[in-house]
Amino acid sequence: QLHLVEFGGGLLQAGGSLLLSCEASGRTFSSYTVGWFCQAPGMERECGAAISRNSMNTYYADSVKGRFTISRDNAKKTVYLKTNSLKPEDTDRYYCAAGPRPGSAMDYDYNYWGQGTQVTVSS
Repeated sequence: QLHLVEFGGGLLQAGGSLLLSCEASGRTFSSYTVGWFCQAPGMERECGAAISRNSMNTYYADSVKGRFTISRDNAKKTVYLKTNSLKPEDTDRYYCAAGPRPGSAMDYDYNYWGQGTQVTVSS
């Protein structure tokens, strides 16, 4: 299996910065598209951002476009999600996921999931 572990969540301030990281181990990391999904209690998982194997293609949801940046370092087997302008509506549990389909924003295209990290943004 491909194992994914997220780091960097916590209680944060609106207008502040966030850096999430997702570290992979097991199967070949560079073979997978990686996405960050958000899920609030009782809600469906929604893709916030995704990045292709070679970083040439990215996807951003409208809610984070222009504020969030997704990047990856295949040598370190790590994917990052960064913002310098947090909003209270960014509060969610963030999951790192990996899958074989390029450019997908759909959760069913992702085969491997991390345990999630909670991000809470206060005003």
